[in-house]
Order: sequence, then C-alpha cells, then structure tokens
Amino acid sequence: MSNIEPKKNALLRIYQIFQRYSDYDHPLTQDKIQYYLSQKFGIELERKAVGRNVSYLKEAGVEIESNKRGSYLAYREFDDSELRLLVDGVLASKYITANHSKMLIDKLCKLSSEHFRAHVNNVYSVDQWSKSDNCQFFLNISIVDEAIEGAKQITFSYNKFGADKKLHVTSSHRVSPYQMILHNQRYYLMAYNEKWKNVGYYRLDKITDMQITDELVTPLRSVEGYEKGIDYRRLASAFPYMFSDKIERVEFFAEEAVIDQVVDWFGDNAVIKKADGRFKVSVNVSPAAMEYWAMQYLNSVEIITPATLRDKIKDNLNNAMAKYNNNLSSEV
Repeated sequence: MSNIEPKKNALLRIYQIFQRYSDYDHPLTQDKIQYYLSQKFGIELERKAVGRNVSYLKEAGVEIESNKRGSYLAYREFDDSELRLLVDGVLASKYITANHSKMLIDKLCKLSSEHFRAHVNNVYSVDQWSKSDNCQFFLNISIVDEAIEGAKQITFSYNKFGADKKLHVTSSHRVSPYQMILHNQRYYLMAYNEKWKNVGYYRLDKITDMQITDELVTPLRSVEGYEKGIDYRRLASAFPYMFSDKIERVEFFAEEAVIDQVVDWFGDNAVIKKADGRFKVSVNVSPAAMEYWAMQYLNSVEIITPATLRDKIKDNLNNAMAKYNNNLSSEV
C-alpha cells in the first residue's frame, strides 16, 4: 500500500487507534490493533510487539484498561454526556452558521471514539435548524478580542433581517468595546457608542464589516452608572432582553402560576410579597425590557408603576384590540 509507515511510528499510531476506535463498550484485541495498524498506516507488527507497545503507553501514564475482551482508553478530557451537551449547544446556537456548526460538531466528535458519532443522530440535521447566515460571526469575536486587548475603538455595520430573510445594513457605529456577553442564547457586544454617548448591546451575529481603529476606548469607569465596572448579576436580571435604557424601579402584580417565571427571569433582583391572593413584585429593570416581558404574561401580570410603563401597556393593548376588531380584508 502507498501509505506504508516505519515501525518506529507504531507507538504513536497505537495510541491514536485507542483514541479513535476504543471505549468501555468497544475494547480492542491485539488482533484488532494489528488490523488497524496494517490497514490505516501500513505498519506490520507482531502480536507480542503490539502488547509491548500497549504496556509502554500504560507506563507513560496513558489510562488504558484491559479485560477479557480486550483493552480500551479509560480516560478522556470529556465524557460522552459532556460532549453531547456541547453538541446540542452548537446545534441550538442560532448565531452559528450551518456550515460552521457541522465543522464544530465534527471536531467535538473527534474528542471521543468513532462510536460516539453513531449516537449523535441530529448531527446530520444541522441544515434543518434555524441558523444565522452571517459568516463573519467568529471573525467578529476575534476582532473584538483584539480591540479589547489593545483598548481600541471599533467601527461596524449593524444589520437587520428583511422580508427576504437576509441581513441588510441599517446603521453604522463607532464604539468602545468592553465585553462580549452570552445572554438568552445570543452573543452580545457590550460597548459605549461614541455618537450617542451611552452603553449599548449589539448582537454579534448581526454585525458586519468590523474594523479596529487607532482611537483609544472611552474608559468604562468614566461612563455614568459604570463607575465600579460591570455588575454581571445586575446586568443579567435588569436587562432580560439587552435593551440599553436607564434602569428604573418597576412594581407589578403577578398570579401565583407565573411566580416561577418571575424568579427564573429576575432572580435575586425580585422582591416578592403576597398581596390579596396574588403577589406584588418589585424589580430594578429596563422599562423597555419590562414592557416586552410583561406583554408575554398579560394574563398573569399587571404593571403598577411607573405610570408611564402602565400607560404604555394600555396603549399596546388598545392598538392590538383595534387591529383584531377590524374585519379582515376580502383579499386575505
């Protein structure tokens, strides 16, 4: 065969064979190792030599276990349940393109034996998941890392989806980047907008044409509200949808059935007290985010204060009623 290798490579190749083909349920006999050495690498080795090399690997600290059925690699950096969790995370991540998802899943599968892939049936259905088309996502992460490290401002185009389901440029920004944040299965860039003079949150999968400038960043601690840096617990509960308006104290009534959701979203930020068969909740939160949240739980939540937010919810309901009270066009 054309890929014949010298026998001195046998030790390395046997280790690779254990990595690729063995696990607890699939131990390798010496005959099987001989077969893989011959077929995959063109190395012809006697059974005794195979046994010696396996012993050398054990002496070197490689955790190989043996039983009556054969030998297998007993330790890996990730067990199969951990790898499956990572694979599912890649599949569920809408900001990773289908092609990149396949590449990442292939890399993850190689961290276990080839038998692991047989259990990852949905690896082959990546294209059926709703995925981003922005191929610049990972490049954006690299550029942001470099900019933060060098304390430099960046420029980029921000995009939104059109009716054609494609990203279209809607605005351009110059910002001082501070942090990348994973929130609600989305990656956001936390940055100070040099034009609007406020801290904003930008979806990394909606950014294109990112460039590092020569301008130094505006220090985070010089920005109002961030004199002590980033409070991540406050950030997670006060900005459930990563809106960037000023945080206010919001009070609302909640039915008992939705208290689980209140705690899930707001955690320690929520002060909950029983009140006349339901619960009164106080949170420090973005009013814009709270409007969005409260509209999802209309049947179980009633905003009390601030009055401006309560009025906004009323307007939303009135506008919705107007739409649904109108008869549909005969063209529909």
